[in-house]
Amino acid sequence: MNKKNNKSILLIMPYGSVGGMERLALNFYEYYKELGYVIKALKFIKLSTDIIHFGEDELFFSERDLYEMTGKERGLFYLNTPFKIRKLIKQYKITHSIAFGDMANFFSSLSFTNEFKIGSIHALKSVELKNTTFFNKITKIGYRSSYKYLDKLVCISKAIKEDLKINCGYKFSNLEIIYNPHNIKDIVSLSKELITDKNEIEIFSKKTILFLGRLSIQKSPWHLIKAFSIVKEKYPDINLVLIGDGDIQVTNFIKELISDLELNNQVFLLGRKSNPYKYIAASNVLALSSNYEGTPNVIVESIAVGTPIVSSYCTKGIIELMSTEDHKETDKNISTESGVVTPNLFKGVLEIPKSKKLIKEERDFADALSLVLMDDSYKNNLKTSRSKLLSKFDLNAVANEYLQPMKN
Repeated sequence: MNKKNNKSILLIMPYGSVGGMERLALNFYEYYKELGYVIKALKFIKLSTDIIHFGEDELFFSERDLYEMTGKERGLFYLNTPFKIRKLIKQYKITHSIAFGDMANFFSSLSFTNEFKIGSIHALKSVELKNTTFFNKITKIGYRSSYKYLDKLVCISKAIKEDLKINCGYKFSNLEIIYNPHNIKDIVSLSKELITDKNEIEIFSKKTILFLGRLSIQKSPWHLIKAFSIVKEKYPDINLVLIGDGDIQVTNFIKELISDLELNNQVFLLGRKSNPYKYIAASNVLALSSNYEGTPNVIVESIAVGTPIVSSYCTKGIIELMSTEDHKETDKNISTESGVVTPNLFKGVLEIPKSKKLIKEERDFADALSLVLMDDSYKNNLKTSRSKLLSKFDLNAVANEYLQPMKN
């Protein structure tokens, strides 16, 4: 290898869906590839429904999802994964590995290899770890043991770093804050692609609110649907579009909720899309009603495209994304340069709700949606503030920072 491309990098992720971590991995892959580095991308699970692909550089361990495996098969999969990672690192003479999320971090930390080992945390873990799943228990153990073998653990916001140290018992001094990078030029270019499907053209011909992400308990889309039911009473000629797939129980619940609220002609589940940016551009508002987040990529993507946002205060990191100023959490809606942040919707339990009764915070969310939908000043303010808001997400700077040793 010459001096310019003396790095060989392994990107490690659980899946190849269209989530934020996977899009981040793809951004890194394309950037490092262009620099001439040897680059490989490992998915633990490769599925036929994958949206994110890495061509000839893609590696995988299984084409069966974990839930399709028996308990014994899943246990063997977990036990063998660190050894398989170790083998790949030696085979491709990897100098740097980057793991995305706790499953990848944990197995990478146990591979006991000598490359510069980077992990990353993309969500507020104290909330996520309230669910006592097997892997969440293992993750908590890792925070006190094997994570010390990571040369650097990237936190994508100040809030996530503080949460790990204060609320999750994280023991080690290898935490560094690096915001997620975004290829703004590519996002804007892709957002200009036209929607060609006749049904979709008709849907987006009306004022449209867009949800983009996994249909999961974390994202709690039921809050958005209930808030939308309030908005449409005042403004009946609007639509709500949900793009993404996910947990079948969550999907079934929100379909039932849509039917109960008589919204079948105004709420549309469009599934996964390989180019979500054109749908952001076609929408009037991007909405995020999550129980918890880190620094959600979709917020930055919406700012890049110029579509204003309504988001719950799902993490302190949301203010880092949506404003250049500091705003304290409050029980009232907060106007920012890119939209409106509403009070936190999380009520302390991560589960599909047992009641469909409206809560105050959903009414606040509905007020924010109505305001941003009907007041053009939010779109104009975003246009004015866009460059300043996006400055910390430069792909060139962030991708290089990942590979550097820890700052003192």
